[in-house]
Amino acid sequence: MKKTIAVIFGGRSPEYHVSLQSAAAVIRNINTEKYRVVMTGIDSLGNWHVFEGSTEEIEKDTWKDSSALKPAVLSLDHEGTHCLLTFGEEGQDMIPIDAAFPVMHGAYGEDGRLQGALEMAGIPVIGCGMMSSALCMDKLLAHRIASSCGIPCAEGTCVNRYDENTRKAAEAIGYPLYVKPLRAGSSYGISRVCSSEELEEAVRNALRYDSTVIMEEEIRGFETGCAVIEKDGLFMGRPDRIILQDAYYDYTEKYNPKNSEIQCPAPFDAELSERIRKAAEAVWHALGCTGFARIDLFVSEEGIIYFNEVNTIPGFTAHSRFPKMMEAAGISFPELIDLIIEERLKKEGETA
Repeated sequence: MKKTIAVIFGGRSPEYHVSLQSAAAVIRNINTEKYRVVMTGIDSLGNWHVFEGSTEEIEKDTWKDSSALKPAVLSLDHEGTHCLLTFGEEGQDMIPIDAAFPVMHGAYGEDGRLQGALEMAGIPVIGCGMMSSALCMDKLLAHRIASSCGIPCAEGTCVNRYDENTRKAAEAIGYPLYVKPLRAGSSYGISRVCSSEELEEAVRNALRYDSTVIMEEEIRGFETGCAVIEKDGLFMGRPDRIILQDAYYDYTEKYNPKNSEIQCPAPFDAELSERIRKAAEAVWHALGCTGFARIDLFVSEEGIIYFNEVNTIPGFTAHSRFPKMMEAAGISFPELIDLIIEERLKKEGETA
């Protein structure tokens, strides 16, 4: 019998529209001979729906206006049938779920809250669980844990307002520095600050996305990433390298690149590639990652590898970094999706 997979998309995060693109790509590439897909959309108000329309409607964000839509809730009956409950003109219906594949970036989808709800409901989560998702989303906690395991991280400190103490903390770090929301993705709210005159605006901008802001030193060098999945242990894609003409890799460059280039695979020698893989593996284990993740790192001008952040739900479009790194390692997009789902169901079968 086919296993039923709920692909969950949308949500209350500013990254809502990015989620739609990733989810549409995932749904298109799931092997429907093996799996039944339940498209589960969460709108920007946090309301759940089961959607039976097309992936094109998801991409265009017209899915919410479709007639192929039913209000839904997640059943939290852990010992009962693990399911979504839908409500229509015919009354209530129950859709049993074998596993959930959250494809939601940012707050309320990638930060452990959704994973916690699914775990309470007894539904296996494809990807990182509640605890690792929450830790990875919090840049300060993630850095503290990585540092305690001997993994270098940029010097940083957190603030929740702009005042004299904020200015002093920035001076102690030194300019240029980066100001970021503590718990956000897709480079929302990030600024590169070169002087004290720019600091106030940068802090206020970051506070639009989170109640806490982290200020970090700039690591001079370049950014790289490593895609990791569980596959008979850990399997890693080929590392990439981001080449920038501007100062940093902001939201615009991530989704509409004009002044940046991503080399994948990166032209690293064997020694550097191995050190990147080992650093990614160390971060993965330190933060308790499972399923899949993209681990972002910096390589300084001196060749030191620094941990930047973990994307527990990286971009999943065909041109996103995560599938591109896996493709460079010989795993196609459909194979990647199949492996991710299969590995989680196999693990669930072993513990049942």
